Amino acid sequence: MQRDAGQQALNAHDGPWDFIVIGGGATGLGTAIEAAARGYDTLLLEQHDFAKATSSRSTKLVHGGVRYLQQGNISLVLEALKERGRLQKNAPHLVHNLAFVVPNYDWWEGPFYGIGMKVYDMLAGRQNFGRSKHLSLDETLEHLPTIEPKGLRGGVIYYDGQFDDARLAVNMAQTFVEQGGTALNYMKVTDLLKADDGYVNGVVAECQETGTTMNIEARAVINATGIFTDSIRKMDDPTVSNTLRPAQGTHIVLDRSFLPGEAAIMIPKTDDGRVLFAIPWNDRVVVGTTDEEVDGPEMEPVPMQKELDFLVEHAGRYLTKDPTPDDVLSVFAGIRPLVTDPTNPGSGDTSEISRDHVLHISNNGLVTISGGKWTTYRQMAEDTIDQAATLANVEERPSVTADLHIHGWHEHAEQFGDFSKYGSDAPALKGLVRENPELNEQLDERLPVRAVQVVWGVRHEMARSVEDILSRRTRSLLLDAQASIDIAPKVAELMANEMGQDQAWQDEQVEAFTEVANGYKMPT
Repeated sequence: MQRDAGQQALNAHDGPWDFIVIGGGATGLGTAIEAAARGYDTLLLEQHDFAKATSSRSTKLVHGGVRYLQQGNISLVLEALKERGRLQKNAPHLVHNLAFVVPNYDWWEGPFYGIGMKVYDMLAGRQNFGRSKHLSLDETLEHLPTIEPKGLRGGVIYYDGQFDDARLAVNMAQTFVEQGGTALNYMKVTDLLKADDGYVNGVVAECQETGTTMNIEARAVINATGIFTDSIRKMDDPTVSNTLRPAQGTHIVLDRSFLPGEAAIMIPKTDDGRVLFAIPWNDRVVVGTTDEEVDGPEMEPVPMQKELDFLVEHAGRYLTKDPTPDDVLSVFAGIRPLVTDPTNPGSGDTSEISRDHVLHISNNGLVTISGGKWTTYRQMAEDTIDQAATLANVEERPSVTADLHIHGWHEHAEQFGDFSKYGSDAPALKGLVRENPELNEQLDERLPVRAVQVVWGVRHEMARSVEDILSRRTRSLLLDAQASIDIAPKVAELMANEMGQDQAWQDEQVEAFTEVANGYKMPT
């Protein structure tokens, strides 16, 4: 999958596309796959890189949503549990089981949460990832050797899914292209085209690398831009009210020694009512998340000091090894595209806003899909294309994505070691290393990144910048912000050799990445 091939396909395309999908995050990629897999002529446009914003900044969970069960949203839980099972089946190289332990410090917590998890098991049915059960004090400590033992009575264990969000997004872009679609990152939609009757029939898009602008026609345009949903809606109708209430969720990343076991910790209710997770991920520990309302969408949201203080304090409250700010390897924040009641958009706490998705078709025919969550992206996409196909007046065809394997599908990818997340692509990466042994170089002892991954990202995963490689093709920026800054010059050199770029390009890339990466370092 190369960007140049996508640009050539766009330039050579004759006539209107069946669908143009705006947005290369989870929702946009899923919608594009849904359309292409049904045989529709589909173009996907992303203003930056795939999963640049919210979709690469999740808590790394594929889950039914225990909290939504507590809120009484049974339909969302059922939908998410069904989609969780499908996602594990269709991307086993990236989605796997993870045990979660709810530690009990009060006498009532064991029975209370134990009953709740049994309901969760029951709703999952045959797609359950594992049966929940009560744990004794000793069993809880066995699963969580660094949990705070003072006052601990036992725990409840349940099972959910874990994944690598940005890697899944990249594989989804590859899947879309394999289904016959055309994908372009760094192609920003700046306006909508309209027919004489006002009907939306295309987009104006600007290439962010060359500055070239194109008018591109389509039978239907789908707005799947997540936190930027309202900006596209206002291109259609400047008078519409905002439908999103953006809420920021922040995480901190710690060394694995803080949680050395194989299970995650789930605190269902902290002092202020938030759910808190401490999760083993990529030989690190991710602690999160927060829920703070923010003014608007940001491509690079900055964690608030009060969020970071909350996470460090609560990590210390539940772990025997109390982290200090100096122990934090990286911090990252994402903004949730929460859809509000348009008749009362400012009501309620953002943590109480539903994670259901909303599909809307404007009077001018702009299709907007918003809200939802990573786990349910496929169902959101199916609902969207069902409606958009009628609007576009194309032949209606059934969905086939419930059983569609995502690129990289491999049932036993763990055998590939460091390259396991590449799934079926791993043998090709190993082949590159055999041909060029120097590509086996580990770029920094603090990071599990080898030179071959940089080369592969450029050749086959549409990586265009150092940030694309270090943030999303590998997860270096989230694993250790300072280490990623330190290897940026080497990554730029490797990319420049592949892309035919000069030293000035390398210097610009390192400077741009360093500016972004500094926002991932814990403030001193």
